[in-house]
Order: sequence, then structure tokens, then C-alpha cells
Amino acid sequence: MTAALAMAATPAPRRVYLDLSNLRGHVTGIERVALDLFSDANLAPHEVRPVRSGGVPGMMLAQHLCLPARALADRSALLVFPGFPPSPLSIAFGARCVTYVHDTFLLTRPEDLSWKSRLYMVPSFAFAMRFGRRFLVNSHTTGLAVRDVCRRDALVALLRPGVRDVFGLADLARSAAYDPARPLRVLAIGTIEPRKDYPAALAIVAALNAAGIRAELHVVGRIGWGRHAFLDAPPPFLTLHGYVDDAGLRRLAESCHFLLSTSKAEGLGLPLLEVQHGGLPVAAPEGPVFSEVLGSSALFIAPDDPDGSAARILAWVRARLPEAAAASRANVARWNRLASADAARFRDFLDRGEDAYADAPDGIVPAS
Repeated sequence: MTAALAMAATPAPRRVYLDLSNLRGHVTGIERVALDLFSDANLAPHEVRPVRSGGVPGMMLAQHLCLPARALADRSALLVFPGFPPSPLSIAFGARCVTYVHDTFLLTRPEDLSWKSRLYMVPSFAFAMRFGRRFLVNSHTTGLAVRDVCRRDALVALLRPGVRDVFGLADLARSAAYDPARPLRVLAIGTIEPRKDYPAALAIVAALNAAGIRAELHVVGRIGWGRHAFLDAPPPFLTLHGYVDDAGLRRLAESCHFLLSTSKAEGLGLPLLEVQHGGLPVAAPEGPVFSEVLGSSALFIAPDDPDGSAARILAWVRARLPEAAAASRANVARWNRLASADAARFRDFLDRGEDAYADAPDGIVPAS
């Protein structure tokens, strides 16, 4: 009798249809987050059913028709959208449609969007924000931004991604200090597109060189959309590596003194955490999301003040690189503890629904 009651109290596993229809070819950091967060291993015993496509027409068909059709046929299933926003038909399933939000720049920074994003993604994202009922977010900063635009009664829950050592940096040996007799090597990671603001990074490294410091900027990332004047006549201190594999990035991380980010906006900034597995110090813009993600482990700069930022960086690398390396490793461990707690809450949510967050109010972003 007791065993029967226990079995009855155990929620039945449910199917989770996961929209991976936009994944083709090389996997970006955001796409890696989706694959990790919603993997079979992380969601077991619930059944994850990825929905993929072979091209853009198939992606559009999957997102607008196939996924809603599956939800209609399977009345207990969830639809999870970890990359592209859901279609209006999926939003119609109410609490069974879960949108994972990496940032809100589709609405807040139209000037940094390609025409494809404006045409295809923005309308769906705006509709989801207005009518969607369940959102997962990658940071508290993103959660607050979602709260500004979503319906008041929507659930906005934290599901911070765990950061794996994808580049194999855990055993990386960091140099003890900056040697003025050798170039200061600066690493930047991310697709070359307007939001990353690479001109600001170039201006900072140029200011270091103008101050008499031999500095190099090494950029890892494909060339994305937009017009980039610096690509026509790259300065001598810039090396564009394009896409590099994990082994190649490890070699670069080993040879560079710190990672520099000058991004105008991020929902998280995954590479900033990924390189911290190797103790690589990080310099990033002042701002809420960077403070949340990096804590006290980073040097915070003002990208629109290249001379001031260069002066701060120079003082930092001369005096604090060894302790900055230790702080990087401690910070990524801190972040992963938070991510583990979020993942446990989400698994509980799959079993019990929104009651899982009522028991853990620090896992949600409340309405103001």
C-alpha cells in the first residue's frame, strides 16, 4: 500500500519538445548553452525530443507549424525555445510554452540588428514578451530586462547556465606577471558585429601603444553582419584569427595576458566565464550584467574612454595579474554553484510546476 502511494505521488515523466531547428554547422556559445541546459542527462527522467531542420525553410516550418502540432497532439508536453523566440501558435499553448531568454536586445537595440533579425525574430520576440507566460533567463540582469517588457503575471525564473571547461583550460599555467620586455597580448572573443564594439577595443589597445606599451590585440570570431571599417585597413597590432577550434583557443589563451570585452550589451557574456577556467584575467565594461557575472574578479573599464581604460589596464597588469588569475578561477566556481541550484529548481519545476519556485523565491525575478 505504501509503495503504491509513493508511486502515485511520483510525477509522471513528460515530454519536452526542444526547438533546435536553428542549429546547423558550427555551434555558437548560445547554442552550446541550449544543448547543455536541456540535455537528456540534465532533464532525466523527462524525455527530451529535439526538433531539428536541414535549412532555413525547414526551420521556419518547424517553428511555426511542426512544434505547435506536436503540442496539440501531446497534451502534457512542454515546448521549450532556447534560441529563437516561439511563434504565435506556440505562445497560444500558454503555460506549456517556455521561452529561454539570453537578452532583450531584439527590442532594446534595433540599431545593432541585422535586417534578417528585424524581419524574422523581432516580431515573434515582441509577441512572446507581450503574451508569453513562462520565461527562463540566463542572469538576474536579463530577468529584470524581461520584466520590463513581459506581462505582469508571467513567471520569470533563473536558469543560469553551468560553464564547462570547453577549451580545456583547467590545467593552464598562467605567467606570474607581465614582462615589460615582451608585448602585452590581449585576447577578445566574439563574432565581429556592431554589438561587440570592437572599435572600442582597438582604441584601447592603440592607447596602450601610444603610451609606450607594446600591445597586441588577438580577435577570435567570425566576421558577422555590419560594416567594419577597421577590416579594410587593420592596424599593425591587430591579428584576426577568425574561427579557431578548442585547441587553437587554448594556445591563444595560454599566450595572452588577459581577455578584453568592450561589448555594448550582453545577457551573460559566456566567453568571459569560459576563459576563467584557465585563470585568464578579464577586463570588461562597467555595467550590471558584467558585475553580476564577474563579481569582484574582473577589472571594470569604460570602453568609451580609451585613454582612461588603457591607464587602468596598465596599472592592473603591472600590479595585479597573479591575484587576478586566482580570482578568475574562484569566480567561475562561484557561478557554477549558482547554476547547479538553478538546474535543480528547473527539474523540480518539470515535476511540480510553478510551486517549485514558490518554495525557492530567490530563483525567480519578481514583478515590481
